[in-house]
Amino acid sequence: MGRYVVRRLLQMIPVFVGSTLLIFLMVNVMGDPIAGLCGDKQCDAATAAQLEREFGLDKPVWQQYLTYMGNVFTGDFGTAFNGQKVTELMATAFPVTIRLTVVAILIEIVIGITLGVVTGLRRGRPVDTSVLLLTLVVISIPTFVTGLLLQLLLGVQWGWIKPSVSTDAGFDELIVPGLVLASVSLAYVTRLTRTSIAENRRSDYVRTAVAKGLPRQRVIVRHLLRNSLIPVVTFIGTDIGALMGGAIVTERIFNIHGVGYQLYQGILRQNTQTVVGFVTVLVLVFLVANLLVDLLYAVLDPRIRYA
Repeated sequence: MGRYVVRRLLQMIPVFVGSTLLIFLMVNVMGDPIAGLCGDKQCDAATAAQLEREFGLDKPVWQQYLTYMGNVFTGDFGTAFNGQKVTELMATAFPVTIRLTVVAILIEIVIGITLGVVTGLRRGRPVDTSVLLLTLVVISIPTFVTGLLLQLLLGVQWGWIKPSVSTDAGFDELIVPGLVLASVSLAYVTRLTRTSIAENRRSDYVRTAVAKGLPRQRVIVRHLLRNSLIPVVTFIGTDIGALMGGAIVTERIFNIHGVGYQLYQGILRQNTQTVVGFVTVLVLVFLVANLLVDLLYAVLDPRIRYA
């Protein structure tokens, strides 16, 4: 296990460097940071040259990247064009998005796996058909439509929730936004769990456990569910980073000042330091989540061993 972890950590280094380099090149080559600094009015040549020197934009792109990566390893993600440290923006944005992601992941796990187990054990019955149709509808509806409808019904017409989340963004305020954020992934988790349960239910080890007279609940939890959750855990693990980075629409609808909001503002204002800094952290989240998923395989299925 130790060798495997070390090997995976070493493999993460080129992936991290390649991902950050690609993002850095896309943001700096395709965008015009000076135009974002000047706003609607175009900067004169002298002001543009001064701004380029101040933010290091007059240097070659490869030198800018090396300087940026050197600063990242010291905990310095640069300064936004408004003079605020990117780490300060992260300190306010990431806790909010992490809470939103935790709510969304819990909804996926609790509701998605429960519905998947129920439909997998009752394949072909009316409850199975109903859940399949419902998940298909959820997948077909865009997230911004779901979010706006829930905001209109629950927040404006019925008054059950606040239409927009406060600056504190407590867990109680993030339940509905978390449901909106997790809606599509919840449908996929349900269908994936259902398929895996239905397939493994016909396996030899399940029939053997039933023939030995084990209680039905133990057969489902200890034998059937553990092996069936391997593809589900893979999906949820990779979905963590996707939820954190893809919450732009949900955060805009419910006025949540998280990672998605800061990325949107950074892209809108062509603030390269903010965009690259936040994406760098999101890349790390993806890599760590994938590593944890691989380690969970051995817990779910003891037959899996890491050389």
